[in-house]
Amino acid sequence: MTPALTNTPILETERLILRAPRPEDYAFWEPFYLSRRARFIGGGSDRGTGVAWRAFCHVAGMWVLRGFGSFVVQTKTCDNPLAMAGPWHPADWPERELGWTVWSEDAEGTGIAREAAEAARRFAYEVLDWDTAVSYIHRDNTRSIRLAERLGCTHDAAAVAPGDDDLVFRHPAPEVIAP
Repeated sequence: MTPALTNTPILETERLILRAPRPEDYAFWEPFYLSRRARFIGGGSDRGTGVAWRAFCHVAGMWVLRGFGSFVVQTKTCDNPLAMAGPWHPADWPERELGWTVWSEDAEGTGIAREAAEAARRFAYEVLDWDTAVSYIHRDNTRSIRLAERLGCTHDAAAVAPGDDDLVFRHPAPEVIAP
Protein backbone atom coordinates (compact mmCIF):
# COMPACT_ATOMS: atom_id res chain seq x y z
CA MET A 1 0.00 0.00 0.00
CA THR A 2 1.28 3.45 -0.90
CA PRO A 3 0.12 6.06 1.61
CA ALA A 4 -1.42 9.19 0.18
CA LEU A 5 -3.16 12.30 1.38
CA THR A 6 -6.55 12.14 -0.30
CA ASN A 7 -9.03 14.94 -0.84
CA THR A 8 -6.32 17.57 -0.75
CA PRO A 9 -6.61 20.29 -3.35
CA ILE A 10 -4.28 20.72 -6.28
CA LEU A 11 -3.56 24.31 -7.26
CA GLU A 12 -2.24 25.34 -10.65
CA THR A 13 -0.59 28.54 -11.80
CA GLU A 14 0.83 29.43 -15.16
CA ARG A 15 4.00 27.39 -14.52
CA LEU A 16 3.38 25.42 -11.35
CA ILE A 17 1.43 22.62 -9.73
CA LEU A 18 0.95 22.84 -5.96
CA ARG A 19 -0.08 19.52 -4.42
CA ALA A 20 -0.05 17.54 -1.20
CA PRO A 21 3.22 15.98 -0.06
CA ARG A 22 3.93 12.42 -1.19
CA PRO A 23 6.27 9.84 0.35
CA GLU A 24 8.63 10.08 -2.64
CA ASP A 25 9.08 13.82 -2.01
CA TYR A 26 11.21 12.99 1.01
CA ALA A 27 14.12 12.12 -1.31
CA PHE A 28 14.14 15.81 -2.35
CA TRP A 29 13.30 17.23 1.08
CA GLU A 30 16.09 15.51 3.01
CA PRO A 31 19.07 16.99 1.10
CA PHE A 32 17.50 20.43 1.38
CA TYR A 33 16.68 20.07 5.07
CA LEU A 34 20.18 18.81 5.89
CA SER A 35 21.84 21.71 4.09
CA ARG A 36 22.79 25.17 5.29
CA ARG A 37 19.95 26.51 3.14
CA ALA A 38 17.40 25.16 5.67
CA ARG A 39 18.94 26.86 8.70
CA PHE A 40 16.08 29.34 9.02
CA ILE A 41 13.43 26.60 9.32
CA GLY A 42 15.16 24.32 11.83
CA GLY A 43 17.32 22.36 9.42
CA GLY A 44 20.99 22.54 8.67
CA SER A 45 24.12 20.52 8.10
CA ASP A 46 24.34 19.74 11.84
CA ARG A 47 21.00 17.90 11.74
CA GLY A 48 20.44 14.22 11.08
CA THR A 49 18.14 12.09 8.99
CA GLY A 50 15.80 11.51 11.94
CA VAL A 51 15.22 15.24 12.41
CA ALA A 52 14.68 15.69 8.67
CA TRP A 53 12.19 12.81 8.62
CA ARG A 54 10.21 14.16 11.59
CA ALA A 55 10.09 17.62 10.01
CA PHE A 56 8.75 16.14 6.77
CA CYS A 57 6.15 14.16 8.73
CA HIS A 58 5.12 17.44 10.38
CA VAL A 59 4.47 18.83 6.90
CA ALA A 60 2.24 15.88 5.95
CA GLY A 61 0.60 15.76 9.37
CA MET A 62 -0.55 19.38 9.18
CA TRP A 63 -2.87 18.35 6.34
CA VAL A 64 -4.31 15.50 8.39
CA LEU A 65 -4.78 17.43 11.63
CA ARG A 66 -5.66 20.91 10.36
CA GLY A 67 -7.16 20.22 6.94
CA PHE A 68 -4.57 22.48 5.32
CA GLY A 69 -0.83 22.63 5.05
CA SER A 70 2.11 23.35 2.84
CA PHE A 71 1.80 22.38 -0.79
CA VAL A 72 4.72 20.73 -2.53
CA VAL A 73 5.61 22.77 -5.60
CA GLN A 74 6.69 21.39 -8.95
CA THR A 75 6.69 22.80 -12.45
CA LYS A 76 4.20 21.61 -15.03
CA THR A 77 7.07 20.22 -17.07
CA CYS A 78 8.84 18.22 -14.34
CA ASP A 79 7.54 16.03 -11.50
CA ASN A 80 10.50 16.74 -9.21
CA PRO A 81 9.51 18.89 -6.23
CA LEU A 82 11.35 22.20 -6.09
CA ALA A 83 9.74 24.02 -3.19
CA MET A 84 6.97 24.16 -0.65
CA ALA A 85 4.44 26.91 0.10
CA GLY A 86 1.19 27.14 1.95
CA PRO A 87 -0.86 27.79 5.03
CA TRP A 88 0.79 26.70 8.25
CA HIS A 89 -0.28 26.77 11.89
CA PRO A 90 1.50 24.64 14.48
CA ALA A 91 -0.35 24.45 17.80
CA ASP A 92 1.98 26.84 19.62
CA TRP A 93 2.18 29.59 16.98
CA PRO A 94 0.41 32.86 17.68
CA GLU A 95 -1.21 33.23 14.24
CA ARG A 96 -1.84 31.36 11.03
CA GLU A 97 1.06 31.68 8.67
CA LEU A 98 1.77 31.52 4.97
CA GLY A 99 5.19 30.01 4.56
CA TRP A 100 7.52 29.03 1.76
CA THR A 101 10.81 27.24 1.23
CA VAL A 102 12.75 26.60 -1.94
CA TRP A 103 14.29 23.14 -1.81
CA SER A 104 16.26 23.28 -5.05
CA GLU A 105 19.11 25.74 -5.25
CA ASP A 106 18.58 25.82 -9.03
CA ALA A 107 15.05 27.15 -8.46
CA GLU A 108 16.27 30.15 -6.42
CA GLY A 109 15.65 33.47 -8.14
CA THR A 110 13.24 32.05 -10.73
CA GLY A 111 10.04 33.50 -9.27
CA ILE A 112 8.75 30.08 -8.27
CA ALA A 113 8.50 30.99 -4.58
CA ARG A 114 6.52 34.13 -5.33
CA GLU A 115 4.17 32.39 -7.75
CA ALA A 116 3.58 29.55 -5.28
CA ALA A 117 3.11 31.92 -2.32
CA GLU A 118 0.55 33.97 -4.23
CA ALA A 119 -1.41 30.83 -5.11
CA ALA A 120 -1.23 29.59 -1.52
CA ARG A 121 -2.41 32.95 -0.23
CA ARG A 122 -5.39 32.94 -2.60
CA PHE A 123 -6.21 29.44 -1.32
CA ALA A 124 -6.01 30.58 2.33
CA TYR A 125 -8.21 33.60 1.71
CA GLU A 126 -10.71 32.17 -0.77
CA VAL A 127 -11.02 28.52 0.32
CA LEU A 128 -10.06 28.55 4.00
CA ASP A 129 -11.72 31.95 4.48
CA TRP A 130 -8.80 33.46 6.37
CA ASP A 131 -9.14 37.20 6.93
CA THR A 132 -5.47 37.73 7.73
CA ALA A 133 -2.17 35.91 7.49
CA VAL A 134 1.40 36.49 8.56
CA SER A 135 4.76 35.13 7.55
CA TYR A 136 7.29 34.51 10.29
CA ILE A 137 10.76 35.14 8.92
CA HIS A 138 14.11 34.91 10.69
CA ARG A 139 15.64 38.37 10.85
CA ASP A 140 18.73 37.19 8.92
CA ASN A 141 16.76 35.61 6.07
CA THR A 142 17.05 38.58 3.72
CA ARG A 143 15.84 36.71 0.61
CA SER A 144 12.62 35.69 2.34
CA ILE A 145 12.12 39.20 3.72
CA ARG A 146 12.49 40.62 0.21
CA LEU A 147 9.94 38.11 -1.09
CA ALA A 148 7.48 39.05 1.66
CA GLU A 149 7.85 42.70 0.68
CA ARG A 150 7.28 41.85 -3.02
CA LEU A 151 4.12 40.05 -1.93
CA GLY A 152 2.91 43.32 -0.36
CA CYS A 153 3.58 42.29 3.23
CA THR A 154 4.55 44.85 5.85
CA HIS A 155 6.59 44.34 8.99
CA ASP A 156 4.19 44.12 11.95
CA ALA A 157 6.36 45.00 14.95
CA ALA A 158 3.37 44.76 17.32
CA ALA A 159 2.61 41.13 16.45
CA VAL A 160 3.97 38.25 18.51
CA ALA A 161 6.46 35.94 16.79
CA PRO A 162 7.06 32.27 17.66
CA GLY A 163 10.82 32.76 18.01
CA ASP A 164 13.02 35.52 19.41
CA ASP A 165 14.82 35.98 16.08
CA ASP A 166 11.65 35.99 13.96
CA LEU A 167 10.06 39.03 12.39
CA VAL A 168 6.35 39.12 11.59
CA PHE A 169 5.28 40.20 8.12
CA ARG A 170 1.55 40.87 7.71
CA HIS A 171 -0.01 40.01 4.35
CA PRO A 172 -2.41 42.43 2.69
CA ALA A 173 -6.03 41.77 3.56
CA PRO A 174 -8.03 39.61 1.12
CA GLU A 175 -9.97 42.58 -0.25
CA VAL A 176 -6.72 44.39 -1.06
CA ILE A 177 -5.37 41.59 -3.25
CA ALA A 178 -8.68 40.47 -4.78
CA PRO A 179 -8.54 40.24 -8.60
